[in-house]
Amino acid sequence: MPLKKIPNIISPDLLHVLALMGHGDEIVFADAHFPSSSICRSGPRELRADGLDIPSLLEGVLELFTLDQYVDKPVGRMDLVESDKAKNLPTPVWDKYMAIINKAEGREVPVELIERFQFYERAKTAFAIVHTGETAQYGNIILKKGVCL
Repeated sequence: MPLKKIPNIISPDLLHVLALMGHGDEIVFADAHFPSSSICRSGPRELRADGLDIPSLLEGVLELFTLDQYVDKPVGRMDLVESDKAKNLPTPVWDKYMAIINKAEGREVPVELIERFQFYERAKTAFAIVHTGETAQYGNIILKKGVCL
């Protein structure tokens, strides 16, 4: 039987990782194309959520923890590469993400844009990477855990 008030989308492994994370630790929600297994060789824990989309996971996770209120930008996303910027490639998934994040935090949360290869490097220092089934381009996101006040 599931625990009360724990969203069903949160697996026991993800719940354990969220509980282990401390203030300032980061978790990456990676899309289906992200090299999660390769990057996790550098240290982050790898969790698999292949059949799940990131917006659903964000809704569940943000019921359980607060973003870091002591940094300017507690959310990071992979920035478009130059050729995609030149094409004005739309990234509609970001509107979904920000609606979920802003609602959960009760404010407009600033986001850091991170160049693709810098994003990979930063992911290597994350506490965990959740590899999802998200297929939207540029669906990768980093959340920095805060403290519950």
